[in-house]
Amino acid sequence: MSTNKKVKQNILRSRMALRLWGTMMVLVLLAVAFMWAIQIFMLEKNYANATIHEVQEQLNPIMEDLKTEDLAYDAKLIPYLSKSINGKMLLVSNQGEPIEMYSYGHPINLQEAHTESLVWQGIKASGEYQKILAGEPYNKEIRYEGRLNAYEIGIPVVYYGQQAYVILFRSFGELYTVLEMNREQLIVLSIILSIATAILAGILSLRFTRPILVIKNTVDRLAKGDLAATPGLKLKDELGQLSGSVEELGRALQRVDLLRKEIIANVSHELRSPLALINGYAEMVRDIHYKDDIKREEDLNLIIKEAGRMSEMVNDIMDYSQLQAGYLQLSKDWYNLHEIIESEIEHCEQSAAEHQSKITLESPEAEIPVLVDALKISQVLRNLLYNAINHTKDGGSIVVAITGLDRSYKISVINQGEPIPVEEREAIWERYQRSQHQAGRRQGTGIGLSIVSTILKAHDMPYGVDCADGNTAFWFICPTTQRN
Repeated sequence: MSTNKKVKQNILRSRMALRLWGTMMVLVLLAVAFMWAIQIFMLEKNYANATIHEVQEQLNPIMEDLKTEDLAYDAKLIPYLSKSINGKMLLVSNQGEPIEMYSYGHPINLQEAHTESLVWQGIKASGEYQKILAGEPYNKEIRYEGRLNAYEIGIPVVYYGQQAYVILFRSFGELYTVLEMNREQLIVLSIILSIATAILAGILSLRFTRPILVIKNTVDRLAKGDLAATPGLKLKDELGQLSGSVEELGRALQRVDLLRKEIIANVSHELRSPLALINGYAEMVRDIHYKDDIKREEDLNLIIKEAGRMSEMVNDIMDYSQLQAGYLQLSKDWYNLHEIIESEIEHCEQSAAEHQSKITLESPEAEIPVLVDALKISQVLRNLLYNAINHTKDGGSIVVAITGLDRSYKISVINQGEPIPVEEREAIWERYQRSQHQAGRRQGTGIGLSIVSTILKAHDMPYGVDCADGNTAFWFICPTTQRN
């Protein structure tokens, strides 16, 4: 199955995509519920209150006129009252009989208009009607089942010099009709919004999770050994950065795998040579030279030497593994650094002499007290010396220089040879890294410098490599705090 098909199937089964889709849908449904809550609990009440306030605002300018002016002398005032409230106006005599009725500014015949007649009957049967006949103005909100159905105002006036009464009636039926239409539209809008959001949320969820699943699929392939796998995402966000990190991880794993294969090949090669020599000379001792004391001793010395070289390589690998795992702890005490260096030079002189090279020591003092693990520092110096021997041309010289600094000493192992490229000077301290050996004899396992860096880090000692004037100098700095 192709990678794209796997990713598509994983996307469709992705719990993250489902959670994202569900989260966006919950937010949309909360927004819809909020709109409905506003529509039901706020808009209706606010519309009714706003209508009542509007009616009162329309009447305020003419209330004083109604108290002093005769309605019969102003033909426009009665229709205006009906228009001002967008409803019905009833003019009643002081005997309680209707004189005129208007609806939205138009005169109405009560005998012919059934709806208006019902309104009049309702007003006449109300308790407030008796108040208006007593000359008392009133405001009344007519409710049914907790809902405001109408607003009614009674005002005493003068009509043809006689006491009369104006009753203004504003029905909210039209308002509720509009609100019902709005609710129907809101239902349709909510359904459309929910469907559109579900589709859009699905698309966005799949689009967001696809890069994550691509990266996951790449990591799974890397874990299974497909080190060439890359996400191939070109995004300019955090997912793009994560994709870049996975690609860098893949390159690092490829580099480690290449180095692993190289170290296996190198160790196999390095062990094969001494094993072959040991086997060959052992057979010579058994079959040929067993009676010749001189030859037998030479053969046995060579066997011992090659066995020692194999032992050093195996010890390097084991020491490095134990150091990285934290199994080996430093055992510090006070030692003479000069003596440690001299001892390691003597140990490596024979290996240098095989290539006509010579090791010299340059030291300003013969007594340099340091608080170190002597065995580990000896291992550092031995690996640095072997590294120098490997990269020094036949007949060249190797110098171990001790330089006094402020309360410390800098130890440098200097050899003549090709300079290490600047971009590789950090990599040479990595395990199995042999880039520096390209110009060398390719002896050793490739972890000598890694062991050096591990031990020096454990001692908190700065270290590094410098290349100048045809010389390569590996150095580290050892503090020399005096004993109490």
